[in-house]
Amino acid sequence: MIYISTMLQESEDTLAELFGPQGPLAECLAGFRPRPEQLAMARGVAAALADGHHLVVEAGTGTGKTLAYLLPALDSGLRVVISTGTKTLQDQLFHRDLPMIGTALGRPVDAQLLKGRSNYLCIYRLERLEDAPDERLSARGYADLRHLREWAGRTLTGDIAEVTALAEDSPLWPRVTSTTENCLGSRCPVFDDCHVVAARHAAREAEMVVVNHHLLMADLAMKEEGFGQLLPGADAIVVDEAHHFPDVAQSFFNVSLGSGQVIELAADTRAEALACGLFGTRLEQFIDALGKAAADARLTLSGDLPTLSWTDAGADFHAAFVAVGDALDGLVHELPSGDEANVGLKRCRQRALGMFAAFEAIENATDDSGLRWVRLARRTFTANVTPLDTADELRALLESQPAAWVFTSATLAVGTDFRHFIRRIGLTDVRTRQIPSPFAFDRIARLYLPADLPEPNDARFTDRVVGCMRDAALASEGRAFFLFTSHRALRRAAELLTDDPGFAFPLLVQGTEPRSRLIEEFARQSNAVLLGTSTFWEGVDIRGHNLVLVAIDRLPFASPGDPMLAARLEAIRSHGGNPFRDHQLPQAVLSLKQGVGRLIRDYDDYGVVMICDPRLTQKSYGRVFLSSLPPMPIVRDLDEIRAFFASQGEAAR
Repeated sequence: MIYISTMLQESEDTLAELFGPQGPLAECLAGFRPRPEQLAMARGVAAALADGHHLVVEAGTGTGKTLAYLLPALDSGLRVVISTGTKTLQDQLFHRDLPMIGTALGRPVDAQLLKGRSNYLCIYRLERLEDAPDERLSARGYADLRHLREWAGRTLTGDIAEVTALAEDSPLWPRVTSTTENCLGSRCPVFDDCHVVAARHAAREAEMVVVNHHLLMADLAMKEEGFGQLLPGADAIVVDEAHHFPDVAQSFFNVSLGSGQVIELAADTRAEALACGLFGTRLEQFIDALGKAAADARLTLSGDLPTLSWTDAGADFHAAFVAVGDALDGLVHELPSGDEANVGLKRCRQRALGMFAAFEAIENATDDSGLRWVRLARRTFTANVTPLDTADELRALLESQPAAWVFTSATLAVGTDFRHFIRRIGLTDVRTRQIPSPFAFDRIARLYLPADLPEPNDARFTDRVVGCMRDAALASEGRAFFLFTSHRALRRAAELLTDDPGFAFPLLVQGTEPRSRLIEEFARQSNAVLLGTSTFWEGVDIRGHNLVLVAIDRLPFASPGDPMLAARLEAIRSHGGNPFRDHQLPQAVLSLKQGVGRLIRDYDDYGVVMICDPRLTQKSYGRVFLSSLPPMPIVRDLDEIRAFFASQGEAAR
C-alpha cells in the first residue's frame, strides 16, 4: 500500500509538470493552455491504473480527455489497450496525438494501430478471385483487380487505406478481404504471409495498442480463432467514446443470418469447387438452390421500414426462411468433410454449419430468450434474435480480464447519476468521476426555449418549430445546425426553408451529399445552415464562429414503434422496473447531451442552444434534462437572443 501511495505521488508530480504552463505539452502543442479539469482527470486515471480499480469518468466538452488518459497510460509503464468508437478518433489518436506526446516526452511511443480484418487485404481471396473471376465483376472491376494485384506486390501492411484509387464502397473490397466466417485461419496456404496475422503479432508486442470497440469485443468474446488474443497481456483497457460501448457489446450477443452472407457463401463455394475441379457435379445443384432460396426469401419482404418484427415479416417470409435453412443443411451434407477434402471447401462447410446453427437459433427462439426481428436493405435481409439484457454476459467478459477498465466519454451521467451506464455494462465494483467542462457556459452560451409552441404530437408542431428555427437563424446570420429526431421532420423543414424567399442562407441537407462532404462544406461557408438527423448529433467538431446556433426540434426519445425497444421495456416492466425511468429517460438525456455538445468546442466559441420541445418546461422530467446540460442561462424571448448574438459578435470582432 505504501509502495502504491509513493507511486501515485510520483505520478501526480509528473502529470502536474506535463500539464503545467511551462511543461513539454505547452512547448510542443500550439494553443495549449493548462486546464485544472484535465489534470484532475489525468490524476484519476493514473490512480485507477496504479491500483487496478475500474473507473467511469465523464469529462465535459473541452476537458481534453484524450491527453488526460494517454499521458498517465504511457507514464504508468503498463501495457494498455485504447478502444475508440470510431475510425476517425482511432486514426487521430495514432497519427496525431501519440506522435505529439512522443515529442513532449522526448521518446518515441511504442504503439500499434490495429484495425478489423476487413481493413486488410486477404492474399488468399485475391488469388482465388484472380483464378476464378467473380461473374458479378464489371469492366471497371477487372481494372481495379489489376490495380490491386500491383499494390499487393509492394504493400508492407496490407492496409487497404493505402489504396486511394478504389472507393471505400467498391464492391471489390468484400471479395479481397476476409471475415471471421470465410477466413481459413491457420489452415490457410498463405497463413505465413497474412497481413492480419502480422498486424496482430505487432500489436501483441507493443506498449500501447489502439483498437475500436468492435475489435475489442471480438477479442473479448474470442471470435478471432487462430489469431491470438490481445487482452490477456494487457494491464489496462481504456474505452473512449464509451457511451457507444454497451450497444456495440450487445451486438456481439446477437445471433443473425443474412441473405447477403448466404449468397456470398454460395459464391465462395462455387469458386472453391471450380478451383479443385468439382464443379459440374451434384454440388452445383446445392449451390444454386442455396442462392435461390436466399433471393426468394428477400422477395417476400416489402415496405419502407428498415426493421420488421418477426410477426410483421409474415407467413410467406417464415416459410421462405425455413427453405434457406433446408438449403444450408443440404449444402452441409453435400460438401466433403474428410482429411482429403480441399481446405477451402472444408471451410465453406464449416461456414454453412455455422449459418445453419444460427438459423436454428433464430427459428427456435422464444419470447423469453430474446427478440426476433428482420433488418432490411435494398437487396438483402438479415434475420436476428437479440437478447433483451446482456449486462450479466458482458460483466462476465469484462471481469474475465485481470485488468483495470477505464470508461470515458462526454456523456455518461444523467445529472450526476451514472447508474444507467454502469447497469448496462454490468460491472458492480466501479468508481465514478464527473469532470466539468472548463468553458464558461454562463458567459458564452444561452439555452433558448421558445414559448407558446404546441405539443410534439400536434399536427402543427413541425411547421411551427421550423418557423422558430428560421427566426433564430436570421438572428445568428445562419451559422446553424438544425437537428431533428425524424427524417420526416427533416424533409418538411427542407421543404419549408427552400420555398422561403426570406431565408437566403446556404442550405445543406442530410441525404443530398455524403456526411463528410456536408461537414466540409459547412465549415467552408461562413453562414450555412445544416439540416440533419441522428448522424449529426455527435462526432461533428466545428470550432470557431461558423457554428453559433444548434437548434433541436424535440427531446430525443426513441421511437415507441421500435420492436427492440418495446421488448426491452416489457422486460424491464416484468422484472418490477419502471421502463420510462430506468431506460427511456436516461437514454434520451444522454442523446440530448450529445446534440447540445456540438455547439461549444473551444474557448473562443460562443452560441445558443435552442430546444423547441415544450415538455422541457411543462413536464416534471424536464428538470432531469435541464440538470444534465451545461449551466447556460435560460432565455424565452427571441429579442434577448438577438441581443446576445449582437454583443458576442461585437466582442468577437
